[in-house]
Amino acid sequence: MKPRSKAEFRQRRHVRLRQRVRGTAERPRMSVFVSNRHLYVQFINDDAQVTLAALNTQSEGVEAGGKSTVDVAKKLGQQAGKLALDKGIRQVVFDRGGFSYRGRIKVLADAAREAGLQF
Repeated sequence: MKPRSKAEFRQRRHVRLRQRVRGTAERPRMSVFVSNRHLYVQFINDDAQVTLAALNTQSEGVEAGGKSTVDVAKKLGQQAGKLALDKGIRQVVFDRGGFSYRGRIKVLADAAREAGLQF
């Protein structure tokens, strides 16, 4: 069946990506989801099927209201990097969720790298 919407195309890209990307206990998957209004980041161990840490723009310390979406993505990336380091996570596998690696996704990833995460 042929996809007809942007969301369906993204879903297909994500399925293809997930065939290659897998999180482990030593190197969890950093999964990113972008909605029109918010950004979500999770650190997932796929072997144990457990979420190790999660953060989004609705969490304390990261406000999405009134600011540029790129600025919010940068702040979320920094917070996600700090949270991961606090949980003992140093290396991650980046899962962009089928979204193109530009704009908010790229800024978030770069900010997480600056905070100390290794991709």
